[in-house]
Amino acid sequence: MRWYEDVGSTNDVVLSWADAGGEEGLVAIADAQTNGRGRLGRVWSSPPGAGIYLSVLFRPARSVLPLLTLAAGVAVTDAMQAAAGLAVSLKWPNDVCISARQNRWMKLAGILAEAGTPSSGPNYAIVGVGINVRTAIYPPDVAARATSLEAELGRPVDRATLVIECLAALAARYEQLKGYGDAQILGDWRRRASATIGRPVEFDADGTVVRGVAHGIDDVGALLVETPDGLRRVISGEVRWL
Repeated sequence: MRWYEDVGSTNDVVLSWADAGGEEGLVAIADAQTNGRGRLGRVWSSPPGAGIYLSVLFRPARSVLPLLTLAAGVAVTDAMQAAAGLAVSLKWPNDVCISARQNRWMKLAGILAEAGTPSSGPNYAIVGVGINVRTAIYPPDVAARATSLEAELGRPVDRATLVIECLAALAARYEQLKGYGDAQILGDWRRRASATIGRPVEFDADGTVVRGVAHGIDDVGALLVETPDGLRRVISGEVRWL
């Protein structure tokens, strides 16, 4: 495990280790990121001292990869409950959030999983986790949809304890996946996402906007959306909750 005062991106740090043949379980943690990123190339705002920004190197079997992001999401909710006593919701595919007024979802954390094949050595998967712990000044577009653990709880949260619980939960859920615990991961994810299921959503497909209702996930983690034309599987891209 290596801690940095600031880096461009902890995922990029771990990617360099993966390409150099680094072993499974290596962890990079930073107090700030200057080039943190989320899904679809978005910027992940990472102010100094305000959150937890960490990435873990995995060397998973191919059978484990489809559910790794969902397992990581479940692990982060495990950690928040254990370290802060806060029950949160999951929103497909990688958001940890809490319900706000006017049917809005405020994001507490996000997960970015990136997989690849290095020039030498086994395949890798990097799981990056960003958790908003303290209130911070975010860009206006981020501030409108982000919150923090301390803002929701109204009390301080110890970041060290949260890091420990997060890493322990990631390890436990990964071992569960490797032990053919898909059903347990899927069941826990579905229960923790129940507040976001049954809600109207929209997504882009073939150049058009498709609207429907989030129906749940299938056994490989694809989002199922009930549309006027029937049930659709969404495996990637952006889904907007309405």
